[in-house]
Amino acid sequence: MSDYRDVNLAHWNERAAAHAASPGYPVAQLASDPAALSDVVAFDRPLLGSLADQRGIHLQCHIGTDTVSLTRLGATMTGLDFSDKSLYEARAVAAKAGADVRFVQADVYDAVAAAGDGYDFVYTGVGALCWLPDIARWARVVAALLRPGGRLFVREGHPMLWALDDERLDALVVKYPYFERAEPTVFVSDGSYVETDIDLRGSTTHEWNHGLGEIITALLDAGLTVTGLVEHRSVPWEALPGRMSLRPDGEWVLDEDPDRLPLTYTLQAIKTVISYG
Repeated sequence: MSDYRDVNLAHWNERAAAHAASPGYPVAQLASDPAALSDVVAFDRPLLGSLADQRGIHLQCHIGTDTVSLTRLGATMTGLDFSDKSLYEARAVAAKAGADVRFVQADVYDAVAAAGDGYDFVYTGVGALCWLPDIARWARVVAALLRPGGRLFVREGHPMLWALDDERLDALVVKYPYFERAEPTVFVSDGSYVETDIDLRGSTTHEWNHGLGEIITALLDAGLTVTGLVEHRSVPWEALPGRMSLRPDGEWVLDEDPDRLPLTYTLQAIKTVISYG
């Protein structure tokens, strides 16, 4: 497990330019339309509420399309990612979109030292937590980043989705761990989750699942109070190829009986203010 960071960094560095050029990311839309939002942030908007005059940090921001979108909801944003190639593209995306975003290169676990604290909210998007080996340590970082009363907003792939065999077309079959384990699940895959003309082959990744109870317990132990949990029947990419349909809002749903499986969830929590009065 000691080399997981280097292995995963190579994976993301290889994909950064391909993702920035892919129609699967709204780079062109953000540049051409000052009111445009990424599909992910547009989906989140009803639960996000007003971000006017709030200072936020987007952990694992990748090429920054969601980060830029959050600035368009009124927030002053910092985007943090460990991939220098991703941040190169993120800065270009922000410049094209006319957005003033501070981007910081660091591991999530080093976020406070790299990006400071006192944030009004921490935002984490879909497909982020599976790259982290220790969810309790992540929760402590989130708590340290937030001011008292500050808010965490997470929309993430559901741990039941991450546990499924995505190559089975005949049934929904649990293949991978639901709970966090010390050792990662190692994947070797070709391509990417968005359309690209760039040849991407044989990429190795080290990933971890985290059960919903583990995530909530980690946040409670770190001093946060969970204020909302919504499970969704949709996901913003074709997570189970051959078994899903694309909706007009950019979300994918199961073709057959979508009530069988939660695909993503939104979790919100606040940093508890302790009163001794």
